Amino acid sequence: MSTSRASRSPSSARTLRIIIGLVVVAVALALVSIAVGAYTLTLPDLLATLFGGGTSSDRFIVVKLRLPRVVLGVLVAVAFGLAGALFQSLLRNALASPDIIGISGGASVAAVLSLLVFGATGLAVSMSALVGALAVAFTIYLLSWRSGMNGMRFVLIGVGIAFMAQAVLGYLITRGDVRDAQQALVWMVGGLGGASWGDILIMAVSLAVLLPAVAVLASKLRMLQLGDDLAAGLGVSVQRSRLALIVVAVALVAIATALVGPIAFVAFVSAPIARRLIGGGGLALVPSALVAIVLVLGADFIAQHLLTTGTQVPTGIVTGIVGAPYLLWLISTTNREGRAS
Repeated sequence: MSTSRASRSPSSARTLRIIIGLVVVAVALALVSIAVGAYTLTLPDLLATLFGGGTSSDRFIVVKLRLPRVVLGVLVAVAFGLAGALFQSLLRNALASPDIIGISGGASVAAVLSLLVFGATGLAVSMSALVGALAVAFTIYLLSWRSGMNGMRFVLIGVGIAFMAQAVLGYLITRGDVRDAQQALVWMVGGLGGASWGDILIMAVSLAVLLPAVAVLASKLRMLQLGDDLAAGLGVSVQRSRLALIVVAVALVAIATALVGPIAFVAFVSAPIARRLIGGGGLALVPSALVAIVLVLGADFIAQHLLTTGTQVPTGIVTGIVGAPYLLWLISTTNREGRAS
């Protein structure tokens, strides 16, 4: 017993140090994102404004313009990071991310379809994205079911649907008006440019419901990682627990995508980066959410201030630049391991 405690202690201490480090980086990125822009605030002025002081112009810039973007970025990053970690752990596949298996793509197709074909705007577009993500997840689950759900079959069917979604998106863009197509681009790559306090309220309430569910289901997920037979022997209802985890993960990514679009690759890379930072193959749910926050805030700052002069680009373009090489590296290393075996 004492040996076991001694072996866990360094790992727990390392995890705590990583979590504290990620929180510090995330807070620093948030402060810089709020302070820097066409009108830059000093740190004392920024802190005074955040705590209720400051001039009227400072309060307008911070509270009305920049703070909603940062707060919404943090909340959707938590949703994307947790959704990716849940899918990858549940299906035991590094490719099992909502980006890769078509759930985000389904949301994009539904949003762009409502925008370009039916002329929908505002909340109707967001609701369409939510319905699209849920419909794709339900379709993948049904198609992968053969006396139980198989993780590899779920991923392969999802990858096929993701390709179909990209083809449909391309067709819709070519059929739409140029101005509408530019607006639809946000729903293809994701961005925080339209953040509002109303969006923040929706995302915050959603997380208040879904995060406790993640906490409750995390213990079942740890047992499912031991294998279906062993988990069943420990009293876990395998298929019921797996369905509940998929529903929660889909809800996280669907609501986030409905508000800001599919910010590319955040769900895909956050959990693997978190696991490499803390070491070991655990769930790493909290570190995954924090890594996602750092990625989104860092990418959004680059998209606003560093890529172009005078024109901002969607945040998802920057995360795509980071995530695409990681996907290529993952596929190439998987192929080498497969040949070696």
